[in-house]
Amino acid sequence: MRRKSILVLALLICLSLVGCGGVKMDNMTAAPGASNSGMGGDFAYPDGGNWDMAENGGAWEPMAPDMPTGSEEPAQKHDKMVYRASLDLETTAFDSAAQSLEGIVSSLGGYFENRQVSNYSTYRSGYYTIRVPAENFSALLSQVGSLCHVRNQEDSADNVSEAYYDLEARLSTQRTKLARLQELLAQAEDMEDIITIESAISDTELNIEYLTGSLRQYDSLIDYATVTVRLEEVYKLSNVEEPVIGFGGRLKNAFVSGFHTGVDVIEGILLALAYNWLGLLVLAAVIALVVVLVRRSNKKRQQMTFAPPPPMPGTDKKDP
Repeated sequence: MRRKSILVLALLICLSLVGCGGVKMDNMTAAPGASNSGMGGDFAYPDGGNWDMAENGGAWEPMAPDMPTGSEEPAQKHDKMVYRASLDLETTAFDSAAQSLEGIVSSLGGYFENRQVSNYSTYRSGYYTIRVPAENFSALLSQVGSLCHVRNQEDSADNVSEAYYDLEARLSTQRTKLARLQELLAQAEDMEDIITIESAISDTELNIEYLTGSLRQYDSLIDYATVTVRLEEVYKLSNVEEPVIGFGGRLKNAFVSGFHTGVDVIEGILLALAYNWLGLLVLAAVIALVVVLVRRSNKKRQQMTFAPPPPMPGTDKKDP
């Protein structure tokens, strides 16, 4: 009798510890409306199911997933920041600027997630997506800004701490749920209970996989900042103030500008001739043929005009 009383008392102490411990006591919480006194109380595993302790061996019933209680907070939570920037650059030396940009990214421990160079007109354009460690984000913007002329710059810093730590808490809850379900599966003897628990285990594993993938995506964005760069090759940098110059300087600039304009016109003409050489060749042949025909026609007309008239009959005889 004394041994029975001690056993009952020990079980009551365990149950009270489980009921008061919440998540800290193996993440077990009392089911809604259940009593914590006596052996007949129903206790719930979070996101798992109810374990009826009144019956011998127990029975498992599925229940709606619980949200994380948040009773276990990390000792110190750091802000999770996502840094992004967009740069619109101009340069008069495209090859040198592109090579220098690659060197800067490499020296800062970053990499090119995407790069594209197009040449739809006379000048080239480069489009780059750069990933660089978050601690080197400001250094990248500073060095690239000193490398080329910055026409436009936009940057942002998003604090995703709330969403990140919420995912972490949900993932921890799902892992705890999986461990409890595996314990229940090891104790279950009824085939219906086994099938139900295995289905819950499968769903929980899918949730864990999804939450883990979401956290990895966040980690990628947090650890490495994203910078998109558009590099334009131009003849002259825009929005650059020029020093005030006198008449002589302006006259010199006019001559230089006129020279460059003439060179551009000649280049354009030569390019047009190069693009249309076949048509020009056919046109030249037609013109040459027309000239030859016209010359022949003119020659015949001249011969007919200046030819001496034939002598009249009897004019060659002398008068008596």
